[in-house]
Amino acid sequence: MKKNFRKIAKITLVLVYLVIIAGAVVRMTGSGMGCPDWPKCFGYYVPPTNVSQLTWQAGRSFKKGQVIIVDQTLQVAKENFTTGENYNKAHWEPYTKHDYAIFNPLHTWVEYINRLFGALAGFATLVMAFASFSFWKKNKWIPVLSWLTVFGMGFQAWLGATVVYSVLAPVRITLHMVMALLIVAMILIIIYQTKKEYHNFGGHKLFKNVLLLALLLTLVQVVLGTQVRQFIDEQVKDHGITNKSLWLSSPETDFYIHRSLSILIFITNAFLFIKNRNLKPGFSKINWVFFLIVLEIATGISMYYFNFPFGSQPLHLVIASILFGLQFYLLMESKPKKLIT
Repeated sequence: MKKNFRKIAKITLVLVYLVIIAGAVVRMTGSGMGCPDWPKCFGYYVPPTNVSQLTWQAGRSFKKGQVIIVDQTLQVAKENFTTGENYNKAHWEPYTKHDYAIFNPLHTWVEYINRLFGALAGFATLVMAFASFSFWKKNKWIPVLSWLTVFGMGFQAWLGATVVYSVLAPVRITLHMVMALLIVAMILIIIYQTKKEYHNFGGHKLFKNVLLLALLLTLVQVVLGTQVRQFIDEQVKDHGITNKSLWLSSPETDFYIHRSLSILIFITNAFLFIKNRNLKPGFSKINWVFFLIVLEIATGISMYYFNFPFGSQPLHLVIASILFGLQFYLLMESKPKKLIT
């Protein structure tokens, strides 16, 4: 198990990033409330595909917890029963977490697939945690971090539920994204700490400090980006999905800070890119960082000046999360560590 542990950790990292990608698609399509309850979807393990499945019908069997839509409200079955000729309120109770009662099959299945990826990633972290016990005698931090990742995934699932119950409250969406990056960071620490070989890039204090600054700037930019995204969601509600040119017609302060901060991020990483030429091999990853910075700025420009081309929004978020992970790993590589044998 110890021999395959890093492979398990890398697979787990990929699955966590797939959850982030799926979450970005959820936001792009406005599918955050596609499943109004949690962890089931309209009370089903496999969600409905047609509104008729959420409509009361005579002579139909329902199971406890299944949901129907009645007069723009969600009604939950109190018990297992079969309906008679007329609707009987005694068999139902109103859903009390929120009053959102809209069914859109596309939104429902996009959100459902997002949850499936989340469950798969959660299972992978659990496998990684059990496998980590093989390091207990050599380095207890590996199993400790692995189990913290499991608890982190559990907390992330709970945050996802509160996002739904709050009908996509901006602060909770931001916390949800930050927690995802924290999970990525923990898995990257595990992957790095179980390397058999590493490079010591000591003696480049300025480079390390600027790299740390670049990482912090990326994290701040991600948080600001979630706030900007929330503003856009509100504009979509006001102007409609087709009037993209109006979404940023009167942006808030967060947008201008977000856009201006990208200049500082570019300059910071440009410095690292230039400085990198004088350092040892191994920092070549900084070239990928700079490439991602350029691509991230390009997607931001395309959204603003070309009215949000298809796929530009999730791509913008996914690039930012990959950028954070790469910068975090580089920061670890810039510092020496003890080998784990």
